[in-house]
Amino acid sequence: MPEAERKRMPESARRSGPANDFSGRTVLIVDDDPAQVKHVREGLAPHGYVFKEALDGAQALSAIRAGRPDLIVMDVEMPGLGGVEVCRIVKANAGEGGFGFIPVILMTARQAAGKVEGLELGADDYLVKPFDMLELGARVKSMLRLKALQDALLEKNRELEWANRELDRRRQELLALSRTDALTGLYNRRYFEERLGEEFMRSRRYRSPLSLVMLDIDHFKRINDTFGHPFGDEVLRAVAQTARATLREVDLLARYGGEEFIALLPEAAPQDALRACERVREAIEQLELTWKTPDGMSQEVKLTASLGVATVPADDLPGTEALLRAADASLYSAKGTGRNRVHQHAA
Repeated sequence: MPEAERKRMPESARRSGPANDFSGRTVLIVDDDPAQVKHVREGLAPHGYVFKEALDGAQALSAIRAGRPDLIVMDVEMPGLGGVEVCRIVKANAGEGGFGFIPVILMTARQAAGKVEGLELGADDYLVKPFDMLELGARVKSMLRLKALQDALLEKNRELEWANRELDRRRQELLALSRTDALTGLYNRRYFEERLGEEFMRSRRYRSPLSLVMLDIDHFKRINDTFGHPFGDEVLRAVAQTARATLREVDLLARYGGEEFIALLPEAAPQDALRACERVREAIEQLELTWKTPDGMSQEVKLTASLGVATVPADDLPGTEALLRAADASLYSAKGTGRNRVHQHAA
């Protein structure tokens, strides 16, 4: 088998080697008769299995907890905890957080009644003493093949779960990228417009206030022309961070385009929205940005912004388009009356 193909095989399959070679697999033999334990061990020894031994049910459970065997060959009639009870415990804890899948072959001198009971409790096979060693060897190999297939299936399921989680993580990353403005890290216009419709309908349904704010950086073209576009990008990021830090966590802030930003303020009545806008305006006015001149000198650059805000419910704002127009008209009123101020739409 090529090395690359061998590496792609599940660990359980690699442990098994060729299809009919299960050497190295661990077989736990449980019987209160040491002679019977020796008899089973010697009969299976030519197959290259690793053996563990226990003389009663309690020892068997301790051995299982210490290291999961690949197969249990166990007597039914034992003092204290019998084989049927141990089998029931093993099968009840077969999940990944327990023992995992361990096939169990029960051995007994009893006839059909005990066999039915053992199989009903989850035993995978059943042998009546005395049994032929060739038959035991064939049944052990069959159970180990079942164990290998079960382990391989479990590993494939784990790989599939990991792949699904990774796919979901990447899907979430792509979704976040599709909603985010690359320059400022804020939400983009498309996502804002999706949320605007949702928030507007919620506001209408519950008659709760919803304010929309439009913000424009004053004289931004002059900043770009004077200090260059890289510094203009720095200004956009600084304004975005300042506005985001000033608004509430529940407020939705997005870059609307160019030097314009837009925000939704749920549960913000007109006076609340006006105060929030003033806080944002003052925070931007207090920003101190430094531009490095070509000759290595530093120049402080001051910023201001104009804001327009409108709030629903309002009789003259029946839909999202009307709300946007009202906030936009208020923004231009703020710019037209001297900039660096907030103008509120009057219903």
